Amino acid sequence: MDQQQIKNIETELWSAADSLREGSSLTAAEYKDPLLGLVFLRFIQNKFEDVKSDLSVSGDINPRTGKPFEPTADDFASKGAIMLDEKAKYDYLVDLPEGEDIADATNNAMRLIEEAYPDLQGVLPKNYQEFDDRLLRNLIRTFNSDAIKHASGDVFGRVYEFFLMKFSMMGAGAQEGGEFFTPPSLVNLIINFIQPEKGILHDPSCGSGGMFVGAADYIDSMGEDAVESLTVYGTELKSNSVRVAKMNLAIHGLEGDIVEGNSFYFDPHKLVGKCDYIMANPPFNVDGVDAKNKFLAEDPRLPFGAPLTGKGTIGNANYLWIQYFLSYLNDTGRAGFVMASSATDAGNAEKRIRQQLIESGHVEAVVSIGNNFFYTRSLPCHIWFFNKAKSEVNKDKVLMIDARNTYRKVTTTLNDFSDDQLDGLTYIMDCFRGIDIPPPDGGNKWIEETFPDGKYKDIEGLCKIVDIEEIVEQDYSLTPGRYVGVSIHVDMDFDFKGRISEIHTELDELNEEANNLMEDIQSLEL
Repeated sequence: MDQQQIKNIETELWSAADSLREGSSLTAAEYKDPLLGLVFLRFIQNKFEDVKSDLSVSGDINPRTGKPFEPTADDFASKGAIMLDEKAKYDYLVDLPEGEDIADATNNAMRLIEEAYPDLQGVLPKNYQEFDDRLLRNLIRTFNSDAIKHASGDVFGRVYEFFLMKFSMMGAGAQEGGEFFTPPSLVNLIINFIQPEKGILHDPSCGSGGMFVGAADYIDSMGEDAVESLTVYGTELKSNSVRVAKMNLAIHGLEGDIVEGNSFYFDPHKLVGKCDYIMANPPFNVDGVDAKNKFLAEDPRLPFGAPLTGKGTIGNANYLWIQYFLSYLNDTGRAGFVMASSATDAGNAEKRIRQQLIESGHVEAVVSIGNNFFYTRSLPCHIWFFNKAKSEVNKDKVLMIDARNTYRKVTTTLNDFSDDQLDGLTYIMDCFRGIDIPPPDGGNKWIEETFPDGKYKDIEGLCKIVDIEEIVEQDYSLTPGRYVGVSIHVDMDFDFKGRISEIHTELDELNEEANNLMEDIQSLEL
């Protein structure tokens, strides 16, 4: 099945499933997990049937009968499949007579799979009684077309990720507390820059597991087997996201250890100094972290100390995350992570920590990302990159990329990177690392226009290789715009009026907060 056919399946299935939801009283958030559960159930039977067919040919022969032995659960497990009870098969639900309770049968199928696959205990949705009988039956039929019945794991992986993205665009993803579903463009940029191969990949704020899936896809595209090459570990605060992540890994045939917990006070995997790769999009600007918590006070993941305010509190958690990511890396490890834009210039304790980070020589690159890359928020961000094995020539250098004017407009409120732009930004990183490669074949117009001589050079408004002396002169700022200069660019499609309105709203909120603080101060007895 080619890429266009997969895209067609994605859009057709989503259109059908979303149309069914619109005819019900369910919100997108109520609909998401049960729908993803059906995608999972369909995949599980497809995988079962493929392995069953393979074992019938390649299985050991019973010398008494001259026929292959009946396959066992272990036989299926060795090939990444689950041996299914008849009532756990998708076909059983499809063929269930109209008079039978379809919701109860679907819940039971999920329970049977959890019993057969301990890693999924408590993970699969079992609330199908909340669905109208007709809606559920129509959904089950939607995922029973001939194209889907014979689809491979790769197809299901794509469908699953596509559905996650669509739900996030509808506001049904993790959007609270500074968390945002990481769009594919940013995941792919991180992956292309850190270039994962074999080893341990860790994400201590793993959400739905998109970083793991993206890394696995990259490794597979390099001609390697991601399942054999990659060991993944994740921690996630929200139980719902943990369940989605575990289903996501199973859909993609990946094994991983994902644990529910708060990474600020919990480090279940004990991976300090052991990781080859860190990829993450942690919650931005988290406040209320308990600076006096014993675990945090003794945390080996904070080599430069906690970012304490003058009152001994932690204003936000950005520089906790940043240190965690560095501390997990082994001597050759690489990290790429999304971070709030404010972190590159934050002052006080954050500045002290940033100075030590820069002086360590492990900061490799910082990329500015413009507005409208996230599905439900218009906020800009930065992507940071660490490299514990920078070349000697780059030890005291940092690559600054301002990609705020590099994007493709998808809708009036959503941007991403085109393939040419993504390859072009990757080309800049490869050149910085001294990988002397020609521009990608196939006529990359973005690279041809940006680097007409076919070689890297600092480009005003886009990229610059910066010495640590210049960073010191800029008071240890890691904001690319301070170094690359300004490229005159006017986006005629940008909603300036809407953005001004947003800024006024934010200003009103800040003024209200300031007034409340002043009232608190005035109420104190001197």
